[in-house]
Amino acid sequence: MTIRSLGMPWASPGDRTFSLPRDVLVTLALGEDPSDVPALIDVRDGQVKAAEKLDGGPVDRIVGELAGAFRAVRVHSAAAALASPSRRNRGYDAAEQASGLARSFLLRVPKGAPVGRIAETLAQLSTVTSASPNYVAVTPFEAPARPGQFAGARSEDPAAPRTLIRAPEALRREPGDPAVLIGLVDSGVALNHPEIAGKLRAGYDTVQMADDGVSPGIQLLGDHGKFDRNPTDRFVGHGMGCAGIIGGLGLRMPPGLAGLAQIIPLRALAAARLPGKDNAIGIGAISDLDAAVKLAVDLGAKVINMSFGTDDDALAPSSPKPHTDVVRYALNRGCILIAASGNNGRETRYWPAAFEGVIAVGACDDDRHVTGFSTRGEHVALCAPGQNVLSCGLTGYQHVTGTSFAAPFVAAAAALLVARGQRRACPVDGALVRSVLTASAQPFAETPPAGCGSGILDVVAALERLDVVIDQTVADDPGQIEDG
Repeated sequence: MTIRSLGMPWASPGDRTFSLPRDVLVTLALGEDPSDVPALIDVRDGQVKAAEKLDGGPVDRIVGELAGAFRAVRVHSAAAALASPSRRNRGYDAAEQASGLARSFLLRVPKGAPVGRIAETLAQLSTVTSASPNYVAVTPFEAPARPGQFAGARSEDPAAPRTLIRAPEALRREPGDPAVLIGLVDSGVALNHPEIAGKLRAGYDTVQMADDGVSPGIQLLGDHGKFDRNPTDRFVGHGMGCAGIIGGLGLRMPPGLAGLAQIIPLRALAAARLPGKDNAIGIGAISDLDAAVKLAVDLGAKVINMSFGTDDDALAPSSPKPHTDVVRYALNRGCILIAASGNNGRETRYWPAAFEGVIAVGACDDDRHVTGFSTRGEHVALCAPGQNVLSCGLTGYQHVTGTSFAAPFVAAAAALLVARGQRRACPVDGALVRSVLTASAQPFAETPPAGCGSGILDVVAALERLDVVIDQTVADDPGQIEDG
């Protein structure tokens, strides 16, 4: 059984993506958002109570007629007020307003309410920019990680994926910079794992799922309802697989590709067990994922790795694309966004990977062939190793498979490019990173299907390409000051 086969009587016809049965996400138009609705984090901290109305007008009337009483909170805190308990709904700046994040609200309705119908009705209002159920992304994307022992469990060379992309040579040329922060929005990490000792900055846990807020049969494991600063994962291991690829010290596995860069761990995927399944998976509500991405931006992340996604084909035609506002916000703040393309092996789109400005990553094997599970499309920029990659587990080590683990190779490469640019006093943004990575990619072993990007990550060639771009920029604009 997959999560899509679970019954969702609260959903809209045509919606095949799982959504939470009591949540409606609403973004109000500019000038329409009330100032007195508190931030979710303040409500969860017990500082204030959720609001019992939103706009005092048509939104309240529609939700009241279709669902009865409801509670409203702001999904996001103001960046300027993160350290101001009970007042985190104050001081949103122009970027937060323009992106829509300052005007994003979570409405909690009674159990049994027609969530899909409420969202569709609210979306017709002129005062509402968008309305949708609170969809849930599932990780892995139907191609689970393959756990294994560290020594002798596999015939594959554990260094092969890193050798393919020339990671050892790249790290000799550019060791990275501890001031470059990588936001890892995932299932959390094992904070005490020796491979990432000293590589983690303080993070957050944004998971907000009540026991009665999921479908019958889904078992939530561990912490799943407390917004706090403890991004520990005890059940899934997906985030640890990504963390090792980015920042592993190289104690019993090849070192992480990001070198000296630091990781901000954001736990936005709850641990869950589906009916008939033994292994825990990560499930993340759109509101929780968006909150984590915004926090990564506000905490200073220059690069953000997003190894999660929602299949566009599974959304109702009227539904807005998940993560639209937070992607816009992150790009406007100058963040470099990396996302896994998906693991369904078809030519389709997953969000956030398919957004313009996001670098979508497919997966290849150690022999430079595109993997059969890698999702394809014109939006895919390039591929990176994503099959049987040795990385960290929650305890010890694991071999991981999926585009989820190709993406952090590219996120780490982006961090190296940022460090290189800083070393040479040249700012590096997402557009430049994408251009450099795609122009320097190495060829596949054979012509791949359409939609696999420009080739395979080559980190050394990318660093060399960036140097050429910087040299050309200086030659074109030497910036000399003439004596007057």
